[in-house]
Amino acid sequence: MKWLIQYLCEIQLDKAILWCYLIWYVIVVCFHFDPSVKIWINSIGISAVIGTGLMLSVSSSKGKRDRWQAFRLYLMPFCVSSFSALIKEEGFIVFISPNIKETIVSVSCCVLFLSVILAVKLFRNKLI
Repeated sequence: MKWLIQYLCEIQLDKAILWCYLIWYVIVVCFHFDPSVKIWINSIGISAVIGTGLMLSVSSSKGKRDRWQAFRLYLMPFCVSSFSALIKEEGFIVFISPNIKETIVSVSCCVLFLSVILAVKLFRNKLI
């Protein structure tokens, strides 16, 4: 648990936003899950191709590769392609669901996550 508090104390805004992206994605998948293997296989294929291209674009001949960065570079194309397949013809406006309940759940979860980060940062001396 201490490692989680430490992580939340040190998390920067850019990484917190990425976590909110993931929270939003997971909620949309929960509401619109499709068991069709084709969607998930295509998403894995797109992730492999685009993720490899992204890895090549950020790699340098010097230095060690960051495993978390590599994971994110493969995860993002997977999430984008499966997200777009799941919301196809569902009436979404960019990434916002036409169903207000889904949007409220997504926004609420992101606000809750950001609030937890803020609380941990404010009370870190008492938590660690």
